[in-house]
Amino acid sequence: MSQDTQIAGHLIVECLVAQGVSHAFGVPGESYLAVLDGFHKYRDQIRFVINRQEGGAAFMAEAAGKLSNRPGVCFVTRGPGATNASIGVHTAFQDSTPMVLFVGDVASDQRDREAFQEVDYGSFFGPSTKGMAKRVERIDDPDRIPEYVARAFATAMNGRPGPVVLVLPEDMLTRATAARPLAKVEAVEAWSDPGSLRRLRELLLAAKKPVVIAGGGGWTPQAAQALQRFAENWKLPVGNAFRFQDTFDNHHPLYAGDVGIGIAPKLAARIKDSDLVLAIGPRLGEMTTGGYTLLVPPKARQKLVHIHASAEELNRVYQADLAINATMNAAARSLEVLAAPPELPWGEAWARSANDDFRANLQPQPLPGEIDMPAIIAVLQRLLPADAVLTNGAGNFASWMHRFFLHHGLAKGHKTQLAPTVGAMGYGVPAGIAANIVSGRAAFTIAGDGDFLMNGQELATAVQHGGKSIILLLNNCMYGTIRMHQERDYPEHVHGTELANPDFVALARAYGYAGARITRTAEFEPELAAALERKQGTLIEVVLDPEVITTRGTLSGIRSAALKKN
Repeated sequence: MSQDTQIAGHLIVECLVAQGVSHAFGVPGESYLAVLDGFHKYRDQIRFVINRQEGGAAFMAEAAGKLSNRPGVCFVTRGPGATNASIGVHTAFQDSTPMVLFVGDVASDQRDREAFQEVDYGSFFGPSTKGMAKRVERIDDPDRIPEYVARAFATAMNGRPGPVVLVLPEDMLTRATAARPLAKVEAVEAWSDPGSLRRLRELLLAAKKPVVIAGGGGWTPQAAQALQRFAENWKLPVGNAFRFQDTFDNHHPLYAGDVGIGIAPKLAARIKDSDLVLAIGPRLGEMTTGGYTLLVPPKARQKLVHIHASAEELNRVYQADLAINATMNAAARSLEVLAAPPELPWGEAWARSANDDFRANLQPQPLPGEIDMPAIIAVLQRLLPADAVLTNGAGNFASWMHRFFLHHGLAKGHKTQLAPTVGAMGYGVPAGIAANIVSGRAAFTIAGDGDFLMNGQELATAVQHGGKSIILLLNNCMYGTIRMHQERDYPEHVHGTELANPDFVALARAYGYAGARITRTAEFEPELAAALERKQGTLIEVVLDPEVITTRGTLSGIRSAALKKN
C-alpha cells in the first residue's frame, strides 16, 4: 500500500474526525475490524467508547446528538447488533435527533444468500414517514466513502433532524483507497418568508387567547433566547412540548408549563380554549396533543400556526392556517423582530394567569409513605449545578421530574433535558453516562426499577471510560405505568406487572459505582451531596411505597374509581 493510500476502514474514521466527531459509541464486531483499527490509528483525535449492549450504545449516540445538534455516532455489527441498536435509531427518529449508525455487514460476495447474520437494512430501517431512519445507504466503493459520510451528516442535520444508517460490507473496509475526507458539513438554515411573517402578525393581532407551544429538535441557545424575546414583546404564554422542557425557561413569568403526558388540567383547558396556537418546532405528535384532543385533526378548532424545519412535516397531520418552513434558529430570530403594538388584544392578564396556573400546579397532593418525592425534587433543584444534564427513560417515575423540576434550559446556554419522546425504557442510564463523557457536565438520571434493568449494564461502560453519573432509582417492585393502566382497565386483575428485583445497591457497587439505599426523605440530601463530591458515579435507591403510582394519586384510588365505574 502506497503512502497516498489507506484501507477504507481507516478512511471512515478519518472522515468522522473531519466532521468534528470526538466520540463514537459501539459494540465491536468482526464485520468492521478494519474500522476498529482506524480508531486505533486516530486514537488521539477520536475516542471509541466500548458499550456492553448495542441498545445502550445507540442511546448514548442519540444523547450525544441531542446535546450537540450534530450527529451522534454509533458502530455495531451486522444482524443482531443492528437490530439491538434499532431502539436508539427509532428514538432518534421520533425525537428528531441527528445520528449516524454504521453497520458492519456481510461481505459483498455473500449478499442475498442469507449469510450469517444477514439482514436487509433498507427494509428493516426503511426510510419513510413510518420508518426508523431518514436514509439507509450501503457503501460498496471505498473511493466514495467521503461522499456517503458527508451526505449522511447533511441528511441527519438538515430539515427535520434524524438518524441515517450507513451499511459497510466487510470486504469493502479492507480495500485500499486514495480518497480524502470532505470538509465539515454544516446545517442549512431555512428562513421564514416576509409574507408569512406579515400573516402571522395579522393572526396575532386578531387573537384574544393565543398560546405558544415550543419544542422539537434543532434548538440552540441563541434560538431559545430569541424565542424568549419574542414572547416578551408580545406577552405570550409559552408551554414546552413533551420532553422538550428546556426549550423555554421554566422560571420565566411567561412560562405556562409542559404540554405532554400528565399535563396540568388547567393548561389543557387553556389550550383547548385558545383561539390561536403557535407551534414552534414540535411535530405535534400524540403526546404533545393529548392523544390528538388538545388540537383535533385534521383541522383544529383553534387557528394554528405551525413552524417546522421540515416541509414534509407541515400539513401532514394538521392543516395549519399558516405553515412556515424554517429552522428554529432562523424562525426565532425572525419572530423576535416582529413588531408588537403598544396595546395587545389580550393584555397582560392572559399570560399572567397561565403562569399562575403553572405555579399552582407545583403544589403537591398529599400521598402516603415515608418518601416525599416533591421534597426530593426540591433538593435536586437546590443542589444540582445549573448546567447539569438531567436524563430519564420511560415510566411514571419520570413524571416527578416533569412536574416539579424547573429547567433554566437553553436560554441560559445549556441543554439540560435528555428524555425520549418515543417513550423508550432504558434510555436514561446510558444517556446520562454519555452526557458526562461527552460534555464533562454533571449528569443526573432518574430511573424506575424496571427501566434501570433495561440498560443498567452500561454502568460498566461508565467505569471503564471514566464517566460519572448520579442515578436516583425509584423501586416499587413493578412496571408502574402498566400497572396503573391495568388497574384502570382491569381492576384487581394484576398479572405480568410484578417485579422481583436484585439488590440494586450491591449491583451498583459490583460495577464500580457507589451505592446507597434510602427509606426516608431526610436521608436523601446528604447522599446527593456526597454523590456530587465523589469522583465515581453513584446509585441512590429510593424504596417507594407501591401506592404512590402517580404525582397526583394512589394505586388503590385508581382501582377504586375503576371498580365504581364498572
